[in-house]
Amino acid sequence: MRELPPAGLDVAIEVGWIASAPASNEERAEALLESLRRVVPFQAARIALLDPKRREPVSLVVEGYDDRARTYFDSPAVVEELELLGLFRERRPVLIRDLPVPPAEVRGWVEFLEPVGFREGLAVGLFTPDGRFVGLLGMNTDSAAHPTDAARDLIGLLAPGIAHAVDPLNPITAAARLVQDATAGIVLTRAGDALPLPGLPAHPLLTAGSTVLTVATGLLAGGAVHAGFLCPYARWDTSDDHGYFRLTVLALPSQAPQYLEAVVVVSPPGDISALTPRELQILGLLVEGWPNPRIAGALVITEHTVATHVEHILTKLAVPTRTAAAVRALRQGLYVPRLLTGVQGRA
Repeated sequence: MRELPPAGLDVAIEVGWIASAPASNEERAEALLESLRRVVPFQAARIALLDPKRREPVSLVVEGYDDRARTYFDSPAVVEELELLGLFRERRPVLIRDLPVPPAEVRGWVEFLEPVGFREGLAVGLFTPDGRFVGLLGMNTDSAAHPTDAARDLIGLLAPGIAHAVDPLNPITAAARLVQDATAGIVLTRAGDALPLPGLPAHPLLTAGSTVLTVATGLLAGGAVHAGFLCPYARWDTSDDHGYFRLTVLALPSQAPQYLEAVVVVSPPGDISALTPRELQILGLLVEGWPNPRIAGALVITEHTVATHVEHILTKLAVPTRTAAAVRALRQGLYVPRLLTGVQGRA
């Protein structure tokens, strides 16, 4: 059995409890540092996430560092240091005495840590159990006697649990599970990128820059916190080109990291109330406020044909007016956005 530092077993158990506690990431990070202090008597420590797009650390909790060090640690410059130390690849903790490069080449150590009295330190990349890099744990002490090798090894064993505890995608994944029959999904960033959503595969519709994500971003910009819509698709293995996917967009709460915006999940279309592809197309234009003449011109059909389709829509949705039909479409996720149908023009 691997040698454990004093209180090592108790700390390992505590980390497991903290990882499953109903708390915010910041609260779990604070609790983790308080527990880890029992095996590493540090004078300063931090747990930070990494914005994968801007490549900037985002501190969850910081203790003991002065303002200059804090500013540096939350800057893009520190990413070069993380790469120099191999923390994006190496999953074992590193100590100052075990650095793969001379400490004199590490800017953070030379400019911000050693001059104020720190004599040793530990850093470890936080990789989730499914292999995603989510951030960093760092500690510094005023004594070369700590962290011990045993403490370093224990933190290496606990690092996946620590990563799981502060993983910003955990509550997001829980929200995605609320979508019935979900088959694929991504996390949408404010920069428009699509990040993997643990537990669900990716989907061709959900690639960065896709029209589907443009629609999702537009719905959120309108103030929606939850929205559903249909996306037409052509099946490659059949002549049927009237299939649909249902897209569900869930805005993320304010507690989520600021670089994350929403979850977008793909599922089967469900009950579409026997509406035909043309009726769904026209219903989408009703949602967007198009009058019959405009619809007729865009679709190259007569106004009488449009009126007939509208009557069929009202009957199938069991509503009295086109306004009620638009409300029902949004509520039931029957909205097919114009951007996804190729219809040109404005209302």
